[in-house]
Amino acid sequence: MKMANSKNGILNFNPSYMVVFLLFIMLVGVPYFTTPYMIVYLTNIFMYVVLTVSWALFSGLTNYLSLATAAFFGTGVYISAMLGEKLPFVLVVVLGGLINFLLAIFFGLPSLRLMGMYFVIFTLGLSELIRHSVQWWEANVSFMSGRIVISLTSLTSYYMMLTIVAICMITAYVIRRSRYGLALRGIGESEIAAKHIGANVNAVKIVVFAISASFIGSTGVIMATQWTYIDPNTAFDPRYSFMPILMAILGGTGRIYGQVIGATILTAFGDILLTRFPYYYNLLFGFLLIIVILFLPQGLISLKRKLQKWRKWGE
Repeated sequence: MKMANSKNGILNFNPSYMVVFLLFIMLVGVPYFTTPYMIVYLTNIFMYVVLTVSWALFSGLTNYLSLATAAFFGTGVYISAMLGEKLPFVLVVVLGGLINFLLAIFFGLPSLRLMGMYFVIFTLGLSELIRHSVQWWEANVSFMSGRIVISLTSLTSYYMMLTIVAICMITAYVIRRSRYGLALRGIGESEIAAKHIGANVNAVKIVVFAISASFIGSTGVIMATQWTYIDPNTAFDPRYSFMPILMAILGGTGRIYGQVIGATILTAFGDILLTRFPYYYNLLFGFLLIIVILFLPQGLISLKRKLQKWRKWGE
């Protein structure tokens, strides 16, 4: 936590940290004052917050557009289905994060040497490769079309996801303000220049890519318990690769709180559109994103700055 000594020797705390702490305390108590539906709804928002912050932790700083989120999320879902009844569930969540960490290192070693469109295509292909591999295994080895997943209460899933959100945001905050974060920004500006000033570019990319994958995998493990039944198409749905990108763009990839705002707004907005305007869902969703990209390319966090400029012009 950032603090500075005043002339009187009193510690001055950044007020924003107190706001975040109070919000977290409020979320801890929310289930005791709301409906079961709202608990499930908030858990879904937490899921997208983790996916968005995890994606932006790597891609938002390096400008490497990753579409591998669905691969790690789906792997976590299947880990939950295969180990949920055999091991304590907290251990399954940890294993989901660890296995995806190792999986990201394995695929990151060759793929993170690619740049631009080649990396985008590789990560999209990775998600499809894993999905079709699981489909083949289920059909030809397990002789199953899907799996039953261990069920947890909505309250248990809520608190587990809230814990993952807190750990993910703290990790993202620490990394962004560390030498790793500085190296990632250098990679995003100019990877060649970052190499010349001594940054171990490949190691930094692989480690942070793996850390982001571990949070995505743990999220998949927890969320699978709310679905009861899963198959490769639901577990590796491409939506989990594209939605975090759209949410990060909406809120602003440059700030963690922007990513949280984007994930919250789009999750709520998407739910409203899907229930009230199911036939126009994709059209309205796309229209909103076009407006944001055209008028707020840096996301909603840039809105305050634009309003200040417009106010000055008005004067």
